[in-house]
Amino acid sequence: MAAVQAEQRLWDGVLELTKAAQEKGTDPLMWAMQLSSNLTAAGISMPSTEVAELLVSYICWSNNIPIAWKFLEKALTIRIVPPMFVVALLSTRVIANRRRYPVAYRLYMELLKRYAFSLPSLTNGPSYKKIMESINVFLHYSQIFEIRSSEPGLLLVVYIFSIVWELLDASLDDEGLLELTSEKKSRWLTRSQDMEIDKLDSFDGKRMEHQEAMHKMNTITALEIIGEFFRNKVTSRILYLARRNMPTHWEYFIRNLRLLAANSSSLRNSKHISPEALLQLTADTRQLLSRKCKTNLQQQFHAVTAGSPVSSSGQCHGVGRSALWLTIDLYLEDTMDGSQVAATSAAETLTGLVKALQALNQTSWQDAFLGLWIAALRLVQRERNSSEGPVPRLDTCLCMLLSITTLAVVNIIEEEEISLIREAERSSINQRKDVQSVGKRRRDLVSSLQQLDDFEGLLIPPPPVSSLANQAAAKAMMFLSGLTVSGGQLDGMSFNDMPVNCSGNLRHLIVEACIARNVLDTSAYPWLGYVKGRCSQVPRSVSGQVTGWSSLMKGSPLTPPLVSALVSTPASSLAELEKMYEIAVTGSEDEKMSAATIFCGASLTRGWNIQEHTVLLIARLLSPAIPTDFSGSESHLIGYAPLLNVLLVGISSVDCIQIFSLHGMVPQLAGSLMPICEVFGSCAPTISWTLTTGEEISSHAVFSNAFTLLLKLWRFDQPPMENVSGDVPPVGSHITPEYLLMVRNSQLASYENPLKDQNKIKRLSRFSSPSSREPIFMDSFPKLKRWYRQHQECIASILSGLVPGTPVHHIVEALLNFMFRKINRGCQPLTSTTSGSSASSASGADDYCLRLKLPAWDILEAVPFVLDASLTACAHGRLSPRELTTGYISRIIIFEGRLCCCLRKHFVFCLFLLQVKYGQVSLASAMTQVKVAASLGASLVWMTGGLSLVQSLIKETLPSWFISVHGSEPNGEDSGGMIAMLGGYALAYFAVFSGIFAWGVDLTQTASKHRPKVLGKHFEFLASALDGKISLGCNKATWKAYVTGFVSLMVGCTPMWMLEVDVQVLKSVSKGLKQWNEEELAVALLGISGINAMGAAAEMIIETGF
Repeated sequence: MAAVQAEQRLWDGVLELTKAAQEKGTDPLMWAMQLSSNLTAAGISMPSTEVAELLVSYICWSNNIPIAWKFLEKALTIRIVPPMFVVALLSTRVIANRRRYPVAYRLYMELLKRYAFSLPSLTNGPSYKKIMESINVFLHYSQIFEIRSSEPGLLLVVYIFSIVWELLDASLDDEGLLELTSEKKSRWLTRSQDMEIDKLDSFDGKRMEHQEAMHKMNTITALEIIGEFFRNKVTSRILYLARRNMPTHWEYFIRNLRLLAANSSSLRNSKHISPEALLQLTADTRQLLSRKCKTNLQQQFHAVTAGSPVSSSGQCHGVGRSALWLTIDLYLEDTMDGSQVAATSAAETLTGLVKALQALNQTSWQDAFLGLWIAALRLVQRERNSSEGPVPRLDTCLCMLLSITTLAVVNIIEEEEISLIREAERSSINQRKDVQSVGKRRRDLVSSLQQLDDFEGLLIPPPPVSSLANQAAAKAMMFLSGLTVSGGQLDGMSFNDMPVNCSGNLRHLIVEACIARNVLDTSAYPWLGYVKGRCSQVPRSVSGQVTGWSSLMKGSPLTPPLVSALVSTPASSLAELEKMYEIAVTGSEDEKMSAATIFCGASLTRGWNIQEHTVLLIARLLSPAIPTDFSGSESHLIGYAPLLNVLLVGISSVDCIQIFSLHGMVPQLAGSLMPICEVFGSCAPTISWTLTTGEEISSHAVFSNAFTLLLKLWRFDQPPMENVSGDVPPVGSHITPEYLLMVRNSQLASYENPLKDQNKIKRLSRFSSPSSREPIFMDSFPKLKRWYRQHQECIASILSGLVPGTPVHHIVEALLNFMFRKINRGCQPLTSTTSGSSASSASGADDYCLRLKLPAWDILEAVPFVLDASLTACAHGRLSPRELTTGYISRIIIFEGRLCCCLRKHFVFCLFLLQVKYGQVSLASAMTQVKVAASLGASLVWMTGGLSLVQSLIKETLPSWFISVHGSEPNGEDSGGMIAMLGGYALAYFAVFSGIFAWGVDLTQTASKHRPKVLGKHFEFLASALDGKISLGCNKATWKAYVTGFVSLMVGCTPMWMLEVDVQVLKSVSKGLKQWNEEELAVALLGISGINAMGAAAEMIIETGF
């Protein structure tokens, strides 16, 4: 109590001293010196926030006279009170009363101009943290901006932002524009809540005119101060931090500022700033955290990183346009490898890859789309001119060009436009709900498609699709001619009368694919050169006979001619597919067979606009639901045997399997095939079904078709995981039955995910939802699991011996006798020399044989022993190789032999090594070649080793390389040599390219969830090395180039990644960069690292003056 009373006496003494000095007219400096002496004697540290509150309260408004303001000014000058805290106190009192006290408002702005641009005196002061905490408590920033941290640097950013915002809203209010804002009011106190009864009556006319003139001048001054905040090097960067890390608040602020710029008369009357200049200063395109390049090599690195290195001629320092998109070419070619089946959609992977390359190359989306189209077109042309065989790939390549690539483009465009729509919905200005936001990416798509006309050689259609390209071109010609076809269909139209020079190319098919996906419309038809023929050449009487899919939609029955037409003509819409699906589920038996045949026809191979729906519905048909009236003891799948067999045969080609793979349907297809294999492989072939064609099929036939298809979906020729030597598994070995089921379960679970992209959900078929979303596991298929375990034992060469007298032994004998009965007559049985086998009577074997009327799983269980016995007999000369290969079921032997062979592949990882002969090429060319070569190396690492190898590279391999001691520099080069620096930049590109290919540029890719941990570890390594805690063995110039290059790429290409790294680690890295005199790069790193790093960034901006 005594301490409180003593403190109160002290503050009363301050007020008494001030009142006495005011009455005597004491010199303000003398008053300030006396006050300082009194506070020092009382043990009060200065600057004092308590004295500041006392003096501001004294002035506002009982003592609003010049001498009192002079006292305050002197207290500020000799640092009795903290200037920025005084400004904060005055803002709450003066701005709201600026019309009543215009002189006070003018004085407030003068103090603001004096101290707001001298921030080092604040941040370097002894009471910096206390002052900012006091400002936060007084102005309630934690509540207004919803910030939890009390870090002084963060509060300082908010403070600067709020000062400018208060001046803005006050100016809007002064000009009567505040009512036009979305909130209709300011979040700040811009008007006094007191009754201003003496506002007009207490002044004479001249006084009122003076007040009004001062009020107008104050408004102009406030606007000029706002401009100065954005013009000043330090405060503009601090405001940029607010823009980047507080986007919601900034959106409201910038909207009000644009309203002011469009309507303010005061702004137009200003001699120091115009509306256009203010908008330019606050434009989003201003790069306020860019770095200065201190060396010529750094300049070249920054130039190659920050902008497209491609000139108008398509060349950059000897590197062609296509080199920027080489990774796309490599990925597309890699997907054509039938031995590698993807578990996710190629469209999703391609979407992430294009976004990554666009970010890394810093190109326009027009260039990115053009690079994508050209890569896909090159893929088709390579297949068109391919002399390799005999595996056909044309349908797969066309699927990649016209379905997968188009879907990737759709994803990229929709991503931007969904964001724009959400922004519009958040804006309370826009009350319309039907706003369609068209983004820049859609316009860039149009430009890229127009530019494709420059690549005529790539647009030549392969002969099998020439007619479809001609049809697409004719459609555009007819549209421009004002000609329509009955029903809007073209599938029944004859083109015999069409002019020859309307021949289409692959661009016409691409355009039609984009139109079908709603990212383009018929405004493409009038493009220059798109239609080759003249509109006057189109005959006016084109047959509009309704056939094919149009006929089906009008209710025509599935007659043989119609079925034939539908098999050869792809569906043009999802509605047509859904109609066919309903027939396949609810139609008669004959209709079901016809529908299954149609699904596996042109709609699967050439129905590019609906292909993803086709593969999904086929997978659904392979998993029929249990009928409501089903009561049998056997599986309900038995009754679907004819339908299942038609589907299994229809999708068995290499191209069809690849199409399923490209659309990410392999896991779900595998989940459909496993029950079929389990059921029909357990049945003896004693029952059969007769198809409408007269063909008879057995359970063996259904099993064989399903099992063969299943084996194509996973790497059956790989050793099991536990038998792989080394730490890294072979490429592709993760595509196992268990893995496919895990992915399948995850995919089905995602259908119920409320966070799933709603736009993609709208594109799905109403029949896309699975009949059952329950997860399934290998334990659900005991026969398949048992065979799979035996298969793994075969690969690992640990197959157990054959036990005599068991059912498996009898089957082995029966199979051998059945295969080689002509050879074995009068000879010792072949199994007599096999491990664990013994001879048995021929009659017993013959009894077991019975023309192999055994369940398929039983036969497969015996096949490895049959193979072992046959090869052993061949090795001992009792069976010739010719006799072995001419056995009745030699195909089974050969097939199972392929399963048992061990392909023990090992990763051969070559760390990217670049040799640039500097001096023979320009520095710019060398840097560009470094980037292209790094892109190539990263592409190969990603595609051959996948996510695990990339993460191992970043987390382990690169740090180990930097730590290890390397040999002397080549050619006697010193530590500052150019080659060493180029090597560092090469490794930086290599690391970032590898990471962005594997993780994606944002959070849309599944693999991105692994990024924070791995990237965090790498930054911890950088921080420790920069801090001297880790000794490095590499060249110092290489290390510095790597660190600065890596961080520059983070800043320029993948800023979102930094939000996932611990702020303290980033602060440590920025501290190390500052020690290298890389202050701007250090600031840029902190500036993109989220709101928790914003304070540190602001303090470094103030400290360095950047």
